[in-house]
Amino acid sequence: MTKILLIRHATTDAVGKRLSGRTPGVFLNPEGVAQAQYLAQRLAGLPIHALYSSPLERTLQTAEFISQAQQLPVQQDEAFLELNFGEWTNCAFEELSGKAEFQRFNTFRSMTRIPGGEMMLEAQARFMAGLQKLCAKHPHETVAVVSHSDLIKAAVAYYAGIHLDLFQRLEISPASVSIIEVYEETARILLINDTGQIQP
Repeated sequence: MTKILLIRHATTDAVGKRLSGRTPGVFLNPEGVAQAQYLAQRLAGLPIHALYSSPLERTLQTAEFISQAQQLPVQQDEAFLELNFGEWTNCAFEELSGKAEFQRFNTFRSMTRIPGGEMMLEAQARFMAGLQKLCAKHPHETVAVVSHSDLIKAAVAYYAGIHLDLFQRLEISPASVSIIEVYEETARILLINDTGQIQP
């Protein structure tokens, strides 16, 4: 069994306002720094054996607080990179909300390709392949993965058997932790979207 901690990066100025996607130079704001510090404290009592992160700045910043608290190096892995939002990258949600394609993307997520970007199914497959590699590499260990909201939703949906067209019913908040135990024959979801105190 491998225990996986799926961690969303802490808050940036763009959260809830713009679709940052893979835009470079998006950093945590002061609220996000405080969230990441608290996150590291929350996880301090857990025996984490390895720490992985999406290579974007906001995830690496969040992971660095965990790294310092756990005395673990941050290993970057593109499997956990944000969804490729193509032409929608860095657009304001207000601008996108009136577009039929964006509305369809949020209601028929499983089959709608982002213009110039990924399909959610492709991103989910990429993310799950990355997690499967970690399970093979870290049997009987606890692994933390710092990533992005939609990818974590996709992973939780996969393990829960929830169709991608319904995954918007899941909430993954900034600096939240979701915990999944992966066995050879099954998986167990222990926690989703926790932003409070976690007991070891």
